[in-house]
Amino acid sequence: MVNSRIFTAALIVIGDEILSGRTHDRNISQVAAWLQVQGIRLKEVRVVADNTAAIVEAVNTLRARNDYLFTTGGIGPTHDDITVDAIAEALGVGVIIHPDARAILGRYYETRGGLTEARLRMARVPDGADLIPNRFTGAPGIRVDNIFIMAGVPSITAGMLEALTGTLEGGAPLLSETIGCWVGESDVADLLRATEQAHESCQIGSYPFWREGKTGANFVIRSTDADKLAACTADLVAGLKASGRDAVPGGI
Repeated sequence: MVNSRIFTAALIVIGDEILSGRTHDRNISQVAAWLQVQGIRLKEVRVVADNTAAIVEAVNTLRARNDYLFTTGGIGPTHDDITVDAIAEALGVGVIIHPDARAILGRYYETRGGLTEARLRMARVPDGADLIPNRFTGAPGIRVDNIFIMAGVPSITAGMLEALTGTLEGGAPLLSETIGCWVGESDVADLLRATEQAHESCQIGSYPFWREGKTGANFVIRSTDADKLAACTADLVAGLKASGRDAVPGGI
């Protein structure tokens, strides 16, 4: 039986390169999509600098009000990779060299120049942590309490998420249907509001666009219940047709 409780998560994206605009983040969307499949709602995202105090504050705030907290970035081999130290400080624990992480890195770098002092930094974890496998580079992610510490490189993050698939307790996955319509969203605002209010277990998101010289919008209906989702979608389609507008299943 699917758990009816709503499980929530937050994400902290760590890195000066994100805040400066030098690097474009691609982790938010993939973490959000992965969580949705696990039956977990991403409720909040913060982007913070490579600053210990900022990371500590964000970690302690977000881990306290969510079931899970994910972080990306700052677990590499260089001096400015401070995520492990900051999270250990937030938890009030020390930092240790994880023996399994050291062994994994030793095998990985055996034919790649050896396990240098810099590379050994990637075996450091908050005391009491477990590892998240990384099939790409060997350097593991970290799990401690309800916190999941992952790499900033999107392809490596994806691999770590894959390793976590099916291991976290979640509720019913959030389902969605999309319908499109050549209409300005302000023209159907009342219809959207009324339809959502009539279906309390559903949410309707409106995403306007300008295309082919005219205004349109895609409406995404979300619910954890397939039957209620279908009923809400049908009512919205009927409402659009009643106002003389055609609805396009799947969106425009």
